[in-house]
Amino acid sequence: MAMFESLSDRLTLSLKKISGKASLSEKNIEETLREVRMALLEADVALPVVKSFVEQVKIRALGREVGSSLNPGQQFLKVVQAELEAVMGEKNESLNLAAQPPAVVLMAGLQGAGKTTSVAKLSRYLKEREKKKIMVVSADVYRPAAIEQLKTLANEVDATFFPSHEDQKPIDIVTAAIAAAKTQFMDVLIIDTAGRLHVDGEMMSEIKQIHAVANPVETLFVIDAMIGQDAVNTAKAFNESLPLTGIVLTKVDGDARGGAALSVRQITGKPIKFLGVGEKTDALEPFHPERIASRILGMGDVLSLIEDVERKVDKKKAEKLAQKVSKGKRFDLEDLRDQLQQMKNLGGMAGMMDKMPGMGNMAQLAQQNQASSQFDRMECIINSMTPKERKNPDILNGSRKRRITVGSGTSIQDLNRLLKQHKQMGKMMKKMKGKGMQNMMRGMGGMMPPGEGIPPSGLPKF
Repeated sequence: MAMFESLSDRLTLSLKKISGKASLSEKNIEETLREVRMALLEADVALPVVKSFVEQVKIRALGREVGSSLNPGQQFLKVVQAELEAVMGEKNESLNLAAQPPAVVLMAGLQGAGKTTSVAKLSRYLKEREKKKIMVVSADVYRPAAIEQLKTLANEVDATFFPSHEDQKPIDIVTAAIAAAKTQFMDVLIIDTAGRLHVDGEMMSEIKQIHAVANPVETLFVIDAMIGQDAVNTAKAFNESLPLTGIVLTKVDGDARGGAALSVRQITGKPIKFLGVGEKTDALEPFHPERIASRILGMGDVLSLIEDVERKVDKKKAEKLAQKVSKGKRFDLEDLRDQLQQMKNLGGMAGMMDKMPGMGNMAQLAQQNQASSQFDRMECIINSMTPKERKNPDILNGSRKRRITVGSGTSIQDLNRLLKQHKQMGKMMKKMKGKGMQNMMRGMGGMMPPGEGIPPSGLPKF
């Protein structure tokens, strides 16, 4: 996760230094905590939160709140992880939609934080994962084209859009939307409200009135992670005027430093419920403090990866390929194309590696090497082939290769590279049939440039 990259690098480096020590002492704990403190401050974590965090880690580390079977480095890491989880909220807090339908969700926040996009993302999330009937409405009568933007996004995520107009009063819009949601038997009504460039009296008065009329079960405050400490201060100001129930942290895939995520719970007392991790409407993740803490400390997020696989991988295609391999049939270029598409669904190479233990730096390398664009190029080459060529690449002679490269806008070198990688994968599939997954992982080292492959021992054990 881009937001935590620099913090993760700093903390991992700091914690490495203590791992070689024979025992935990006040001196080496102090030295390590000094670096941890600097890493947190550089990540724009609020000073009171940093002070409390460091103090708690020190108390727990010296109090030996750890297992005797662990070495000093592991002991300290366990304490830091537990404290990171505590700072961010211990566990995931889901939306409380246990109300007589329609359950009203009110979205608040400053202009440009990503409220309207978050409404669409949340609609899609509740529709796909919780099978809810969703209606959305815009009470933003100030920003040009705000209503039209929500209408477009609602169509994209297949949510019911309640029309509103800039000439209407926000309170009248909300009242009419609630009535319509009742008559149409909607499960959830999500209200998009107007934002301002800064907190002002007029804005707060309006949103208080909307809150009183709507009586929402959830009032979510949308924060732009890119603005760091200011985001936390804004959330605090809103929380003093509105009974917030949770936070949606957006743009965490951008060049933010992670301070908002680590500060907002402690400063406002409200949990982060969702993370906006990209531009697309499916880029919304429930916030799991324990998983985020694990990723910050370079230990990956296997549970989220498993959930992604469960949700996004085409099980029929996966089973078909498994049967094909087990019967000793050839792994052809159509199979390779299916694998590339499945990988793209999981966020590409970088998205997967980011969640694997000890492979956060590999994710950065994959991004630097533009792995996703390489995958797109490979897919384009395969699409330029005939079905016969995909089934049997051995028939590709000079004239066929020239036609494919012209059709895909690539070079002969790109095509030859693809064919070489396909051959390697075919060999891996044969190994997989005989001696299992470990051999396949070993073979994957040859798919990447030197120094960037998977170690000979395979993936780390988790």
